Amino acid sequence: MQPGPDMPFDFTRPSGEPALAAPDSVSWRVFKNPVALFVGGVTAVLLELAEPRVRSGVWEHTTFRTDPVTRMRRTGLAAMVTVYGPRSKAEGLIAGVGRMHARVSGTTPAGRPYRADDPELLNWVQATASFGFLEAYHAYVASLSAAEKDRFYAEALPAARLYGATAAPASVAALEAQFDVMRPHLEASPIVHEFLDIVCNAPILPVPLRAAQRALVRAAIAITPPWLIETLGLGPEWRLGPVDARLIRLAGRVMDRVALPETPAVQACRRLGLPANHLYTRP
Repeated sequence: MQPGPDMPFDFTRPSGEPALAAPDSVSWRVFKNPVALFVGGVTAVLLELAEPRVRSGVWEHTTFRTDPVTRMRRTGLAAMVTVYGPRSKAEGLIAGVGRMHARVSGTTPAGRPYRADDPELLNWVQATASFGFLEAYHAYVASLSAAEKDRFYAEALPAARLYGATAAPASVAALEAQFDVMRPHLEASPIVHEFLDIVCNAPILPVPLRAAQRALVRAAIAITPPWLIETLGLGPEWRLGPVDARLIRLAGRVMDRVALPETPAVQACRRLGLPANHLYTRP
């Protein structure tokens, strides 16, 4: 989700300062697309909430239940700064997130202690975010090759390490290996269904697009690993229909060509002296 107008950040300055990821990266292509961000973000959170320690941390120490729109916009701003922001500001923001994580700890309902700065949990959150955004772009915007997918995971490593995810996956194979390790520890929870109800009904999208919100959530579930869908107990009511799938792909492809001047991607291109449509003219 893109940051809102109440969370201003100037991606055009300092002029010439590079980001943590390069303008020709797969990351810059993926994160510019709002359809991929919304759909992939929901997929990522489903994976995260299946892990009981992450679930407790999110549900007990954030405002997601009480103010989901603001929470999602803040998360969106952090993602945009991490990918497109000037390196110095991105590093500062990430350090601040790390300080907040260091203050978050607790115990799951099953009695298992957790800390938000636990490297194992940070690695899982990084893996799920990368998986969600990448697969959403691949499914609903433009097909990516195996090599491009591997590049995407590798490009995320410098920022991931700053966040404390020191063993984040560097390739599709590494991501699949991490899924294999974590899969036995993932579980269903009523919180997952509460989350889905929130993202279906909260005023997240602009009014003209609000009717499509539930379809976008179904699109997120469609790219979630089938074994997790079964684990979470997500039934046929969450299945994405073929008509909605075609419309979401059309929207994703259209938005991949629309260079809105105030978006982080376009501002970052201007900061680096690139044409505003640099990311929007690829074949």
